[in-house]
Amino acid sequence: MDLQSFFKMSYGLYIVSAQAEGRRSGCVVNTLSQVTAEPPKLSVSVSKNKLTTDLIRKAGYFTGVAMDQDADMIYIGRFGFRSGRDMDKFEGIDYAEDQQGMPYPTKHAVSRYSCKVVEEIDLGTHVMFIGEVLEAETLSDKEPMTYAYYHAVKKGKTPKNAPSYKPV
Repeated sequence: MDLQSFFKMSYGLYIVSAQAEGRRSGCVVNTLSQVTAEPPKLSVSVSKNKLTTDLIRKAGYFTGVAMDQDADMIYIGRFGFRSGRDMDKFEGIDYAEDQQGMPYPTKHAVSRYSCKVVEEIDLGTHVMFIGEVLEAETLSDKEPMTYAYYHAVKKGKTPKNAPSYKPV
């Protein structure tokens, strides 16, 4: 099987976040996707090992932010390569909260989506959350970052917990 073929699929790069019981966290994903239009619903797959997964389960809500192409590797790394169990990823950065109190970063954000979890599917190493969109907003006219752009231009790597991770 040619696992490199999966890099040809079109993905965006997003930060998905949640807050519950006094903790907040977020992580970078390439799996946020619209699954229905009426009512609008999104799906997202997040590693079972992530604090973000625990917080989405506890809160019953999540936010998703599409990142712009100007996001640097330090910013991406904050959400993609650091653990929310070791640091508050929102401390010291610009962020806002949606009507449900879910945090989302505002810097490098093209659009945001706030969702209520309506279904959870166990995928083995990951959990897929299906969320009904309660809020959606365009935040910038900048170009959204695709996963291909992240790899080709930013020279980004894929973390071990990512659904698209492939051992070298």
